[in-house]
Amino acid sequence: MAQPSPNHLSNHIDGRWLPSRTGEVRANVNPANTGEVIGEFTESGAKDADAAVDAADAAQREWDAVGPIERAKFLTTAAGLIAERREEFTEAITREQGKRLAESTGEVARSLAILDFTIGEARRINGVTTPAEEPRTWAMTFRRPLGVVGLITPWNFPLAIPMWKVAPALVAGCTAVLKPSPLTPWTSALLMQAFDDAGLPPGVLNLVQGDRAPGEALVADPRVAGISFTGSLPVGQAINRAGAGRLLRTQLELGGKNALIVLADADLDAAADAIIHGAFGQSGQRCSATSRVIVDRSVRDRLLERLIPRVDAMRIGAGDQDWADIGPVVNAEQLRACVTAIGSAVAEGAHVSCGGAEATIDTPGHFVQPTVLTEVAWDSELAQEEVFGPVLCVIDCDGYDDAMRISNSVKYGMSGTIFTQDPSLMFQALRDFQAGMLHVNRPGVGAYSHLPHMGAKASQLGAPECSPDVWDFYTDLRSVCIRY
Repeated sequence: MAQPSPNHLSNHIDGRWLPSRTGEVRANVNPANTGEVIGEFTESGAKDADAAVDAADAAQREWDAVGPIERAKFLTTAAGLIAERREEFTEAITREQGKRLAESTGEVARSLAILDFTIGEARRINGVTTPAEEPRTWAMTFRRPLGVVGLITPWNFPLAIPMWKVAPALVAGCTAVLKPSPLTPWTSALLMQAFDDAGLPPGVLNLVQGDRAPGEALVADPRVAGISFTGSLPVGQAINRAGAGRLLRTQLELGGKNALIVLADADLDAAADAIIHGAFGQSGQRCSATSRVIVDRSVRDRLLERLIPRVDAMRIGAGDQDWADIGPVVNAEQLRACVTAIGSAVAEGAHVSCGGAEATIDTPGHFVQPTVLTEVAWDSELAQEEVFGPVLCVIDCDGYDDAMRISNSVKYGMSGTIFTQDPSLMFQALRDFQAGMLHVNRPGVGAYSHLPHMGAKASQLGAPECSPDVWDFYTDLRSVCIRY
């Protein structure tokens, strides 16, 4: 079948590309050049979500009967198609999300790794056998698919995050409705087309474009057994409240305010490299981005001597420019959030060591200067609240205990990173961090497809994404005793 044209992107329900029942469309704009409208996409409403759930519900029984090993074969075919079309995926990610081509290429590779891992897991969705308390009795457990699931995904990883939801949902035997961010409709349409071209039966995976209305309809629909959501804390809390009355199963991966601790004995060159990568890669728009550096006062100045000139020299440009070190943020709202956060921090006493404002380049886009703020109080708004942009705060500390206290002072707990040469403190930090993904002497971002992607505290509710632990969301466990 022909690939979806970015000029007009529709819903995909029960095996067909369909316009929304609202008849409304929305522009898809390049964040690196707001004068370029990539195309338009359909703006769906509750009735579109209802139709998608109708299709998923009707397909559920037959999809369950296929079995996980056969289901995984569709993923294998889809993986081959995505690999063949990687340049198209890379272009779509960069043009509508804004990240640099190298980052988009990495996202496609990450998505293929997730598929590869999940395909292998199809032969390992295991239960256990266990001794019985009675004679001549066999005791065991096994897993059953949860049912119809709603997958609500963000714009910052428009291929990888949908993939780490869609792939396990399908292998588990669930049918699904994917509701991507309205900021990245093209990438999700290409993903849907790959699975359609792989021969996935109609109704097994459905795509509904749009903003709040279809997402809220999925959460409210009693036929939807689970919602997997990645996004902001307020929206995750709203989903949890809305589904609580009907005991909706939720998997919520939410915000982060991640710390990278630099102790007095740290390799400062390696720490500076990690900070650059973690804070300014993808313009800081990652849930695991390094947004706080907590550095021992004794090495603070030496770390900043390594860090500030490099940040100040970063070249700002569109993601398809090979020379660009940092691209745009995704839209005007995100740009305003960054600039407002910087202004509020300065008002509270922080010092702008580099950056600190909107960036103006040859093309009109949503560009923020990569920013480092020093003299930041550990309990200030900037140090406590997520910004989701290229804005880094540096907080002074006095030794390990003080650093860990500051690190754990926020409500979030997505990732935690420490740089030290002391093996004892390395392992102590792994116990003390109140965060889900931990790193020692490496950047605080990036995860493997076979390790859990998860947070702690307000960053996570429900089972992890990725890894064998993901089956705790997409399946129900059954306990069996057989007398013979």
